[in-house]
Amino acid sequence: MSNTTRMRAGHGLLLAAASAVGIAAPASAQRDFSAVEIATTELGGGVYMLVGAGGNLGLSVGEDGAFLIDDQFAPLTDKITAAVAAVSDKPIEFVVNTHWHYDHTGGNENLGKAGAHIVAHDNVRARLKAGLDRGDGNVTPPSPDVALPVITFAHSLTFHWNGQTVQAVHPGATTKNHHAHTDGDAFVYFKEANVIHMGDVFFNGGFPFIDLASGGGLDGYIAAQEFALTLTNADTKIIPGHGPLAARSDLEASVAMLKEVRSRIAALIADGKTAEEIAAAKPLADLDAAWGQGFINAERMTGFAVASLMAAAHDH
Repeated sequence: MSNTTRMRAGHGLLLAAASAVGIAAPASAQRDFSAVEIATTELGGGVYMLVGAGGNLGLSVGEDGAFLIDDQFAPLTDKITAAVAAVSDKPIEFVVNTHWHYDHTGGNENLGKAGAHIVAHDNVRARLKAGLDRGDGNVTPPSPDVALPVITFAHSLTFHWNGQTVQAVHPGATTKNHHAHTDGDAFVYFKEANVIHMGDVFFNGGFPFIDLASGGGLDGYIAAQEFALTLTNADTKIIPGHGPLAARSDLEASVAMLKEVRSRIAALIADGKTAEEIAAAKPLADLDAAWGQGFINAERMTGFAVASLMAAAHDH
């Protein structure tokens, strides 16, 4: 089988996995959010983690105004703004999107209309503006202008807000431009509070969703997590895109797992195995109990890794 054919087969596995997960496309029309409650955890320095449905939120409050990281689904905007109002009497001035997926940006339109300034990596604006047809029935339509970021950056951006030095950093800018979850990821690091929001470059306690159709890749994902380790210490509180609040040790465990995944899949590819043969071999089955109980199981993680590594080999 040619490299191109093998790459296409791997990409097909990834499309199936992404469709099964369904977290990259608009889901608000099909879901009932009435029972969702927003849980707020104080992390110190006026910084909070908010959990509802979709990606975890970060929040900074203080005299300058509320600063929100991600905004989940549109039907949850009222619940999110109520949760913000419970800890701040100031309006939401900024919303930073960690990437473009709808479970992190679905509230952009509502918050943009309310006057919030939306901030994200350059590629987030481009992808929200264009939408995406993944070719498997999983379609994200273009976003209206009011939902688009009005401030974008290529590498990094620093806010001086609520007494914090807040750095929004695109990890791809520091990892030889290898992209991670998507091509528009951002870490948001509160220096004084020692809190970092990693978006979906970290699924705490589980295999990650790597969106190859949005420019993501396994090698970049590992490199981005390793970069995040350089920003953290034993006391850093890490807000993952999904999963519970994390510590540096949780991130270290994720890096080790992903390197093991890469090693196993790369060895099979080097042996000339096809995507179908690798899937049939179930090379990650023994990791499923510990890492496959969230969005992504071992079978889907295999698909992501195969597609990503075959695509990378083809590009070179």
